[in-house]
Amino acid sequence: MVDAAALSTVEWVFAYGSLMWNPGFAYTDRQSAALDGFHRAFCIYSHHYRGTPAKPGLVLGLDKGGNCRGIALRFAPADRDAVVAYLNERELTGYAYRPAIVTATLENGQPVTAYTFVTDPTHPQYAGDLGPARSAELIMAASGQSGLNRDYLIKTLSQLELLGFRDDALHALLARVQHLTGLLDQGSGI
Repeated sequence: MVDAAALSTVEWVFAYGSLMWNPGFAYTDRQSAALDGFHRAFCIYSHHYRGTPAKPGLVLGLDKGGNCRGIALRFAPADRDAVVAYLNERELTGYAYRPAIVTATLENGQPVTAYTFVTDPTHPQYAGDLGPARSAELIMAASGQSGLNRDYLIKTLSQLELLGFRDDALHALLARVQHLTGLLDQGSGI
């Protein structure tokens, strides 16, 4: 878990997946941001929001290495406890995440301390790098409480494009999902 004293000074959340378009908490500022040392990856099996235990989907995690473009959301200091409690309930329910305090860099170059969730590679739902073909198969076949797994991929890419970012790995994954969609539409029975 994160250090309580360090958390008491945090006023930002670093969002890299569904928190970009559906934060679920009030924020006072929203800015493009970058995080070094981690990259966005479909590396966590979803048994709830975007899949089921019988047909798991894949959701994004911040995995070690590289860098990640996303959004920094600033909340009012008075809301810190409520925001952290909400995010912990949302993100730590059965998923291979662990909370972290990181330094993200805003578009103007200003570093900010932010609360986020990084992967826990020791968790049973950590999938690691399955490669684009297997990842696309899982994403194509999965649906959960929050809807189709492929919609999660599409919404993430849409948010990144609105920010002027391009994630080549996610675009390649989407191309593979679209290929499988075409095969399914043609009756191949994938």
